[in-house]
Order: sequence, then structure tokens, then C-alpha cells
Amino acid sequence: MDSKPPLPPFTAETAAQKVRMAEDAWNSRDPDRVVQVYTEDSRWRNRAEFPVGRAQIREFLQRKWAKELDYRLIKELWAYTDNRIAVRFAYEWHDDAGNWFRSYGNENWEFNKYGFMQRRFASINDLPIKADERLFHWPLGRRPDDHPGLTELGL
Repeated sequence: MDSKPPLPPFTAETAAQKVRMAEDAWNSRDPDRVVQVYTEDSRWRNRAEFPVGRAQIREFLQRKWAKELDYRLIKELWAYTDNRIAVRFAYEWHDDAGNWFRSYGNENWEFNKYGFMQRRFASINDLPIKADERLFHWPLGRRPDDHPGLTELGL
């Protein structure tokens, strides 16, 4: 089986690296890229949806990014253990009517010994915001290294 380093058991450094890699992948908004970090039978809870396996996760992500336009995400490490990572995140997006939102959430991740995520549990809340309240202004894609994170933004 291939592996997706960094591998468990995690350290503060490798857990933070795993979080940034996930943020970068999600900011690509490329479902085919994103699903490659999950096990073939990965189990999710995302709001009220419960996709299982890469095919269902891919379909979920395609629907998500068709609805959540100009999506920009910041993730931050909250805690970690040997093969688990807890993350807090926020992302900004707008719908097809031009209404902006900032979505806040927490994720719990569990990895197998090869570094693939086998379980992901996400809780997310959406806050309507005005366009001039947006904080995430980098060009679509990877967040620049010098862009503030959640803590620096007071989120």
C-alpha cells in the first residue's frame, strides 16, 4: 500500500504539516486531488451527510464546490494524539446570488498507519457576512504563507 506522509504517530510538527497539506488540497477545490488522502472506505460526517468511501466523498465535494463559490479556507491545528488530529477551521464563500458566508467548524480526523484518513467528523456553522466583512482575500488556490491564520485574524 502507498503511504501519505507524514505518518502517525504524529508530533506537533507533523500534525501541523498534515493540517496545512489538507488546507492546501481543499483550497484547490479539486475533488480528485482531495479524495486521494482518504482510505477507500473512509467514513465521514459532514453536517447532516455521511459519505462513505472515495466515490461518495468525491460526489459530496463536487456538490459542495458547485454551491460554495470562491471558496477560501484556513485550517488550524487544535490537538493531536498518535493517529488523530483535531482541527478548527473557517472558510469564506458566496452562493450563486452573491450572498457571502463565513463557515466555522471543527474536524476530528483519524489516520491509518499509512497516513490515509479513515475517519473525518466535521461540525460546521454558517454565518452570513457582508462582502466588506470578508477577511480571506488571496487569489483562489493555496493560501499564501504570509497570510494570517485564524488566530492572527482573531477568529
